[in-house]
Formats: sequence, structure tokens, C-alpha cells
Amino acid sequence: MFAGAGLFYLWIKGKKQAKLNAENSRKPNKNEPEQPTAPEAMVQCQYCKVHLPKSEVLTCDDRFYCSKEHLQTLDSEGWIGDARWRISPNQDVRPENVAPDLVVIHHISLPPGEFRNQASSQHIVDFFQNKLDPSAHPYFTEIADQKVSSHFLIARSGELIQFVSTHNKAWHAGVSSFLGREKCNDFSIGIEMEGDGDSPFEAAQYQVLSNLIQKLAATYPHLQFAGHSDIAPDRKTDPGMYFDWKKFQKETGISSEKLPFGLRSR
Repeated sequence: MFAGAGLFYLWIKGKKQAKLNAENSRKPNKNEPEQPTAPEAMVQCQYCKVHLPKSEVLTCDDRFYCSKEHLQTLDSEGWIGDARWRISPNQDVRPENVAPDLVVIHHISLPPGEFRNQASSQHIVDFFQNKLDPSAHPYFTEIADQKVSSHFLIARSGELIQFVSTHNKAWHAGVSSFLGREKCNDFSIGIEMEGDGDSPFEAAQYQVLSNLIQKLAATYPHLQFAGHSDIAPDRKTDPGMYFDWKKFQKETGISSEKLPFGLRSR
């Protein structure tokens, strides 16, 4: 009986000692210096400029946004947050007190008629940034010295790429006239759809185009819409017969009054 009581006493004592050791292990050792905790990096929202911990923000390329709303909005500098930014040197400031009130829709493919892979989209990016390699394709030697750009490109995949702020003038329209107003670059926003005049555009492209128009219209409520062939009929045929203006109107919800050239394919 006494032996059993002794064993029980030792078991209780052992448990108390284990608990005491565990508590002591959680207490800081006064003889050892505390390791400082590294502060979390703070980043700034591209849209509203608020500073937040990096773990709490959304990212696009190397930019940070505090919310999905700010990521997907046209900011005060004329840039869409969730677009891929590839700044073109081919741009100017708009004339004083002129804000865009026209969207011009184009098509482009490089090389012409080839747009089935990511490399073709990259050729367009290189072209608008004056980086196109003339040796990559025979056609590129004909255009390598041209200096052109657009505000936006919508790739076949639906990827949105922006080259020029909407505040500035991109070099997309050339010699042009819209309802008697010449030099359309001065007052327009250019949107390139990757494709040609012989193939329908992708559903993903129309969806991204619709979303883009809604963002632009929130800042520029007086926008009208035309194809490149409408403002330069003697030179251009884009966006071509396969651009569906009825689908465009349905998905954007814009009024027919903002489509002065109508909804027919052309």
C-alpha cells in the first residue's frame, strides 16, 4: 500500500514538473536577446494611393490595388488597372481643353492573317513600341520604320493591353474625318481588335470590349463609336465585315444615336 502511494506521489510530481517546464519554455529568456519581427512591406494602391500591407492587396504586373473595384477602373491618369501596360513612345498630348468623345475600332494582325498564338500578339506589342524585329518575317521589313500606336489592344484570348493613356493622343487614325471634324487622333480613343477582315472575332474579345467601353463611358459619357473605315473610307477597311456591330451594341447597351454609321456590317 505504501509502495503504491509512493508511486502515485512521484507521478503527480512528474506531471507538475512537466507543466512547469512547458510554461518556462514559453517565457522569454532574459539572458538571450529577443529576435525582432520584420515589419510587413507596405505598398500603395495605384488608384487611390492608400498604403496597405502587401499581403492585403491585389496585384497586376508590378502594380498594387486595394480593391477589385480599383483594379478594374480607369484611373485619374487614364490607365485601366487590370490591363497589361506596355507604354508606346508613339503618342502626343491632346490639344488643350480637348477630351475624347469618339472611339475608333480597328483590327490588326502581325503577320497579316496570323493570330493563332501568343507570338502574334507580341508582334503587335513590339510594333507599337518600335521594337519589331524586321528579320522575324518578310512583311515586317515593310513596316518596321512606321511609328504607330493605339490606346488599347484586345488579343484573341481576350487579354487587354494598354499602350497610351486616354489623356494622350495615340497614333491610330491617320488622315481621317468624323462628321466633318478632321484629325481624329486629337479627340478619339483607338481600340485594336486582334484579327483580320476575313475571320469572325472571338466571343472573349467582344466581352472584354464591352467591359472596356463601360469603363471608358463612366469617364467620357459623350463617346460616339465608329470603325476606322468610317473615318478613313478611302484608305481603310477595318474592323471589316466580320465585326458584328449589332452584337457590339447589344453587349455594351449603347444607344443607336452614338453609332452614327449604323449597325450594318461594313
